[in-house]
Formats: sequence, C-alpha cells, structure tokens
Amino acid sequence: MLILLPPSEGKAEPADGPALDPSRLSFPSLNPSREAVLSALITLCEGPRAQAVLGLSPGLLGEIGKNLMLRTAPTLPAAELYTGVLYDNLGLATLSPGAADRAARSLVIFSGLWGLLRPADRIPSYRLSMGVRLPPLGGLAAWWRRPVTPLLDAEPGLVVDLRSGTYTPAWRPGDRAVAVRVLRNGRVISHMAKATRGAVARSLLESGDDPGTPEELVKVLDGMGHDVVLGPEPAAGRPWVLDVAARDGA
Repeated sequence: MLILLPPSEGKAEPADGPALDPSRLSFPSLNPSREAVLSALITLCEGPRAQAVLGLSPGLLGEIGKNLMLRTAPTLPAAELYTGVLYDNLGLATLSPGAADRAARSLVIFSGLWGLLRPADRIPSYRLSMGVRLPPLGGLAAWWRRPVTPLLDAEPGLVVDLRSGTYTPAWRPGDRAVAVRVLRNGRVISHMAKATRGAVARSLLESGDDPGTPEELVKVLDGMGHDVVLGPEPAAGRPWVLDVAARDGA
C-alpha cells in the first residue's frame, strides 16, 4: 500500500542539523530534477519577481531569504519539518513502533521542490508550492510528472490518495488508487478536511493491515471507527472515490 500525502505550508525552523545532502534523499533518480528546481528557485529569489511568482503576502517576504539559503541551511526529517493540520493529526512522532515502520515504507510526500520524499528524508525549511509556475521550468506539477510517474508506477499495491488538488496532477495512479474525499453534512469540504485526512493516514498505519482492494480499505477504516462510503466502480484509468465523514475539529 502507498499512502500519498501533500506537504504542508507550515514548517518547523531547524535550529541546527546537517546541511542538505541530496545523495541521501529517497528516490535518488529524481536528483537531477531536484537540482534543476532548486537552482531555478534560488535564481528567482535573487531577483525582483520572487514575491509575485511565489504568491507571497508582505508578511511572508522572509521566505525569499530562506529560499536563498537552501543549500547551507540546517535540515530536519520531513516527518518533523512539516507541521500543518494534516501532520498534527497524523502524529508521526507518536506512532507505535510497528506503525512507524509501516510509515517509512508506505508514506510518500509530494513536494514542489523535492518531487517525492519519505518521512526520514532530511530537508531544510522552504517555500514553494506545486501550483507555482517557476521560471524557466513552467508549472511544477507538469515538470514533476515525467520523472515521478515511472517511479511510482513501479511501486506495487493499492494507492490511498490523500493529496490536495494542487498535487494530484503530478501523478495520476489510475484505477488502482482510492482518492479520499472528506464530507460534512453531505458536502465536500477542502481546507478543514486536513485533520480527517491525517487521522485516516494514522488509522491505516496503526491498523497493521495492508488492504489490497478498495473494498478491503473500507473494512479497515470502518474497523478503525471512520464513517466511510465507497463510490461506484470508476471508468478505466480513473481512481475510486472514498467519502469519509469529517470528524470533530476537522
């Protein structure tokens, strides 16, 4: 089973730690693409267009300086760096030992800067969404699709897709995937769905099960206390859709 996650805009600020070492990141075949994006981002942040291209408010202009220091800044494991609502509810630091092992094998984090990450990959704090059109590379989802697709197509098992819409175009896993939607009172919700997605990921890791079909996924999540409904069989090449009722606070 693969569990696909977005990154988070909220990030910890590493006070110390080693500098970025791309050779130690997962999915090493992505390193040429990572270097291209990293170089383009630093070049952008050296000029006057960075605020507009990155979509930064005046209060976030410090992110430009942070991006300029990416090659030498201290790093944290991705599991500790990302601090948004989804990751708070996933609670990687408090997983049982067995669930932590499953997280290391199953979780794949999509990133506009790094492409794909595993939880243990050490990276610096940065600012770059997959929705950015980064000169001269263009839209990052399209940029990453070519190198990412063969890597993930080769990974076996059911795909549980918890990504936000900005990140889904970077890889389309087809009908072996189950895309999770979060509903409240019968209506799809977006931003406030992050807490429920994090809880779903945690449940799958803690369950100890490895569902191989959408129907088995429903049984696992139902057994972990989630209110879930599987949609009809999709057209060829389209993912299944699993509706999950939002939990309190989501």
